[in-house]
Amino acid sequence: MLDVLKIDHIGIRIREKQRSISFYELLGFKFITDAGFENGHPIMMEHPSGVVLNLLGPSSSQNEENILMDVPEKHSGYTHIALKISSLPDAENFLNENIIEITGRFSFKDMNAIFIRDPDRNVIELDEYPGDNPASRLSHPQEELPGYEEHP
Repeated sequence: MLDVLKIDHIGIRIREKQRSISFYELLGFKFITDAGFENGHPIMMEHPSGVVLNLLGPSSSQNEENILMDVPEKHSGYTHIALKISSLPDAENFLNENIIEITGRFSFKDMNAIFIRDPDRNVIELDEYPGDNPASRLSHPQEELPGYEEHP
């Protein structure tokens, strides 16, 4: 087994530097450094929770959109990041106040989730559940999971 200690960072390719920095700052991420965005190096941002993003760019295809969660065909690749939040109603109020569209939602066992998109349509799932782990992680791997079919 590989001795993984934590997720170190999440890399997201973006098109427009300032638009993405502003979006993630709105979510609470703080700018750390621009290691050379125009040369393909990351803009590093960190949330007070410890989540670190590397915003990579610039994207070389201006017409390409992230479609992994939007089409019936299931393509390989990273589809989204999921962040645990303390209050779904508070998050929904924050998103509404800041004109960030909720693009999906689902409930499963003790977890409620909403989905949003960053400016490049990368999916961010916001999860609320009691304790450290949702009840879905306590399921047997072969168990039917009624209610989960709502998950995009």
